[in-house]
Amino acid sequence: MCNVGLGHAVRLCAMSDDWFDPPLPGALTGAEAFAGLDATVNDFWSFAMSDLRMNNVRGYLAEFLVAKAVGATGQRVEWDAYDVLSPEGVRIEVKTSGYMQSWRQRAPSRISFTVKRAHTWSSELGESVEKSLNADVYVFALQSAGDHDSYDALDVDQWTFYVASLEVLESAGMETFSLATLERLGVEPVPFSALAAIIRTTAGK
Repeated sequence: MCNVGLGHAVRLCAMSDDWFDPPLPGALTGAEAFAGLDATVNDFWSFAMSDLRMNNVRGYLAEFLVAKAVGATGQRVEWDAYDVLSPEGVRIEVKTSGYMQSWRQRAPSRISFTVKRAHTWSSELGESVEKSLNADVYVFALQSAGDHDSYDALDVDQWTFYVASLEVLESAGMETFSLATLERLGVEPVPFSALAAIIRTTAGK
């Protein structure tokens, strides 16, 4: 049973056995216009995501770089248990850090990455009972610029990647990883040009 809200053409429906299935999102070009507003999606992107040093945007950018490296198609899904799915079916989690931030600093940031066990979620089953690590491969992406003058988030040569398997992280038994810790675990830095091959090798593909 549904009711129409007064003053608004909004239908509020009681829970039923039916599912509200969202449409598959199409790829936006940025030229799409708002209805009733002199603005486009590009204007929104410029407003919300122009500062590529912001932690959330830098994270999205790193996921994009990894997706491009492995040839992943499709779009980012916020609630997935991992960040990128390669064409071979490798589930990839991406963690990001950088020396320079979007706020004032007395010194470059200390680099660390956090990997926590998490509940998975699905529409059918809800939240999982147990927490787990949910990717096959973990990519630690470092934006390596040491000062703001040289910082260029769009230069892939300024990014360094550390690729670890699920087994390595589980055997380490920790949640926070410094660069020194990763290297002690045998995880060596690689450039963007070698990223896809290392991910596939780490995943055994």
